[in-house]
Amino acid sequence: IIHSFKMADPNAKQTNPKSVKIAAGAVVCVESEIRGDVTIGPRTVIHPKARIIAEAGPIVIGEGNLIEEQALLINSYPENIMPDTDGVETKTMMIGTNNVFEVGCVSQALKIGDNNVIESKADVGRNVILTSGCIIGACCQVNTCEMIPENTVIYGSSCMRRVQTERPQPQTLQLDFLMKILPNYHHLKKTVKGNSTPARS
Repeated sequence: IIHSFKMADPNAKQTNPKSVKIAAGAVVCVESEIRGDVTIGPRTVIHPKARIIAEAGPIVIGEGNLIEEQALLINSYPENIMPDTDGVETKTMMIGTNNVFEVGCVSQALKIGDNNVIESKADVGRNVILTSGCIIGACCQVNTCEMIPENTVIYGSSCMRRVQTERPQPQTLQLDFLMKILPNYHHLKKTVKGNSTPARS
């Protein structure tokens, strides 16, 4: 069941409050910044200081994803389009299952499959489609308009590529550990209890 609640964001425009929907079983730290129409799946862990910003359309995050400190997932407008331009169609950012977004990475990719790792300080552009089992190495920038084939590893200062035989293992043990530990040290964003009035999205 996905519950929804209204964001209490002092910077948000009060005219059009958007909703954040957090599935039961997700661990979302209060110190994370989540703006816009964002849906977070079960067993997804969002660290403090992570930022998820749905500016140009909704963001849907699947199950079992790990989003670390300072990571930025942003559904932004293309550079040549201003937010108030008429007739701009909103595009939903879809993120699959068991992906890892490491410290300080930036992802604008609108479609990300399963079991991908975007390492620390890597930058993935809006026109990139990540299939499944890919690793974008630390500090690598991928801002092409392409679909990255499955199990591709992009690494090194010159963003070399190779294909590995197996996809990265899901971070199940790390997720289990974080789901136990984080609530002891951080306040979590709450899901709405079943008996209270659900917030309208």
